[in-house]
Amino acid sequence: MSYDLEQIRRDFPILQRQVYGRPLVYLDNGATTQKPRCVVEAMTDEYYNVNANVHRGVHFLSQQATELHEQSRETVRRFLNAASVNEIVFTRGTTESMNLVASCFSEAFMQEGDEVIVSTLEHHSNIVPWQLAQARKGIRLRVIPITDEGTVCMDEYRRLFNSRTRIVSVAHVSNVLGTVNPIREMTEIAHAHGVPVVIDGAQSAPHMAVDVQQLDCDFFAFSGHKVYGPTGVGVLYGREDWLDRLPPYMGGGEMIKRVSFEKTTFNELPYKFEAGTPDYVATTGLAKALDYVSHLGMERIEAYEKRLAHYAAERLQQIPGMCLYGPMAYGAEGSGPISFNVKGIHHLDMGTLLDRLGVAVRTGHHCAEPLMQRMGVDGTVRASFGLYNTLDEVDVLAASIERVCKMFA
Repeated sequence: MSYDLEQIRRDFPILQRQVYGRPLVYLDNGATTQKPRCVVEAMTDEYYNVNANVHRGVHFLSQQATELHEQSRETVRRFLNAASVNEIVFTRGTTESMNLVASCFSEAFMQEGDEVIVSTLEHHSNIVPWQLAQARKGIRLRVIPITDEGTVCMDEYRRLFNSRTRIVSVAHVSNVLGTVNPIREMTEIAHAHGVPVVIDGAQSAPHMAVDVQQLDCDFFAFSGHKVYGPTGVGVLYGREDWLDRLPPYMGGGEMIKRVSFEKTTFNELPYKFEAGTPDYVATTGLAKALDYVSHLGMERIEAYEKRLAHYAAERLQQIPGMCLYGPMAYGAEGSGPISFNVKGIHHLDMGTLLDRLGVAVRTGHHCAEPLMQRMGVDGTVRASFGLYNTLDEVDVLAASIERVCKMFA
């Protein structure tokens, strides 16, 4: 099928609204994406016509809701090319998925003095969970440095491995710089040392085709709301052999086979990690969103969004006082967000004034304070693109920045 941008934009009603009397230019997709009609309609239909708790009911509605929920799991499996639905665990989002791995893995396989390798590029969701394990178990974080261009130093990465290295946990794509890490190469290096790899895929799953078998990662996490689905639902992919070995993350209903006051037997995969009633309506919405982007074609989406991002980088660099960060500032390959500051204008002021001009961007440290420290700033403005954005909207962004600059002249 062709990339029919006009039809795509009609699928997202919110893009037709105005803010402050101006057409909305939504460039905060790195934080959350808008939802197509089909996602909202599928969830509404389930609430109105199928709503019943899943898995344990013998009545018709419960069985129908269970079938939809498990069909959603199969949709996620196909989207990631996982080997089995047993490898697909539903969570509340990337943050919970990363916490699950950090908590369960450190509990089962790490002792005082053992090490986890992360990178300078990480979101707080891939730093703080390991620091909690550090406080609890006495483990150590080893950090891969980055270049001035915002790419990981692979030679330094190789040197970080030693006899105490137990796991590597890194982002696929930086939520600030758009840096795409060489995950396949990183997993090969880690596996050569017998070390598993966790991938934060929050900023890759919405923007490129992800094949967990090709990446050869051991765990992969992403959020529904960043890939045009609902909030409050996400995914942890884990190799079945690793998930089998990890202890449960939470206890309660659904994750058990048998309970007595003397002993509890845990459920089979993936239910061992899904305590309590799942958000079975949200999983339907997530599956519908994944079907939507898969129908458009992830390769086609990636190519289009790269065109937007590189056009934005070129256009913004023409603005006096502009400072872009990351690989695209140097003409290198990148994905997704454009982070910038303009000399003499605080990022919060820039974001606030852009908002009054109808342009929605994100400002601040983007939950990546160590990266901000490495860059020598306290925050940036971030414009992040989705499959529905246009080249004209990039021009509106640039013109709006130029207008703000005149206010500070």
